[in-house]
Amino acid sequence: MEPLRILLVGNGGREHALAWKLSQSARVESIIAVPGNGGTATCEKVTNNNSVKANDYPGLVAFAKENKINLVVPGPEAPLVDGIEDYFRAVGIRCYGPSKAAARMEGSKTFSKDFMKKHNIPTAAYENFSDYEAARKYLDTINHNVVIKASGLAAGKGVIIPTTKEEAQAALKDIMQDKEFGTAGDEVVIEEFLEGDELSILSFSDGYTIKSLPAAQDHKRIFDGDQGPNTGGMGCYAPTSLATKALMEEVERTILQPTIDGMRKDRFPFVGTLFTGLMITKDGPKTLEYNVRFGDPETQTLLPLMSKDSDLAEIMVACTEGWLDSVSVEVESKFSATVVVAAGGYPGAYPTGTPMTLQTPPAGTNHFHAGTVIKDDQLQTAGGRVIAATSTAETLEEA
Repeated sequence: MEPLRILLVGNGGREHALAWKLSQSARVESIIAVPGNGGTATCEKVTNNNSVKANDYPGLVAFAKENKINLVVPGPEAPLVDGIEDYFRAVGIRCYGPSKAAARMEGSKTFSKDFMKKHNIPTAAYENFSDYEAARKYLDTINHNVVIKASGLAAGKGVIIPTTKEEAQAALKDIMQDKEFGTAGDEVVIEEFLEGDELSILSFSDGYTIKSLPAAQDHKRIFDGDQGPNTGGMGCYAPTSLATKALMEEVERTILQPTIDGMRKDRFPFVGTLFTGLMITKDGPKTLEYNVRFGDPETQTLLPLMSKDSDLAEIMVACTEGWLDSVSVEVESKFSATVVVAAGGYPGAYPTGTPMTLQTPPAGTNHFHAGTVIKDDQLQTAGGRVIAATSTAETLEEA
């Protein structure tokens, strides 16, 4: 087995967690994080590099060749939707993530809803609109509660749950006419509001086989008690008691495997981490959405649950080469809980450059950095979500 020289693209908490887990693999020789953050900078085997921009794909390819990179791991969704995997495939460098065609499952909510309908994957009833007037009239004709989603990428914030018809019309206008999320709102999905409990499942796939980590529940609202605006995610725990063995088997049989098989049949096989958002309703599990990469903060919650024998680097290589069925994905029978510390003002305007001091966490706890940088040897804030603190323990209460 050749030693792995990894290029990790991104600078969030998810990327720090990936760097932390990948660096534990005996196969990994070195990891270059572009641009990385204050946390990746302190990881074993990892160096941060700012000489090339994370969205300059030809530049990243040249950089990878120069540094003899043999595995590229893009963290966020934007590079995958832009087709970063295609750039590296063209020069024969492994990239752990879906092709541009497969990344449409996250890049376009209208596309993924039509995919679910075509392959009989349980989901909420919906209509897609690219015309504001037609969408406005449709809202007037329906009597059930709805969810309005900007179709494109909106950093996890493009989903609005209005409580009145007036709020629904206002949200529609914000998204489609006032372009609150830019071109992401050129098309919208209006779907029925599903009642139930939300679950996130992260699964590894090589296009045929699927191996999932325990189901996680994340909490998006900024304040305690589920109050305030949605964020990228403020906390998370796993496994959740809701995800019984029977439920997980049903999800795999009715949603996950049909998704992977459907993508292969439609000629855009999925390689990478599929993150499926589910609502467990009284009529069974239904798909809310797909993401085509590790979740944030779910990654920070789940990776510490993977056993020492589960080699994340090997799993990634197996996915890119089509032999995931012969690799074990083992999880410790513990619980993991993550709490995110955010800058004051987030998800609105917030200051950056605030100096920080972190105490060494106790055993069983990790501090994963998100919006941090090291400037002049001083750790500083550089984003909205700053640190994700994750603890693993025998019980959820303890964690």
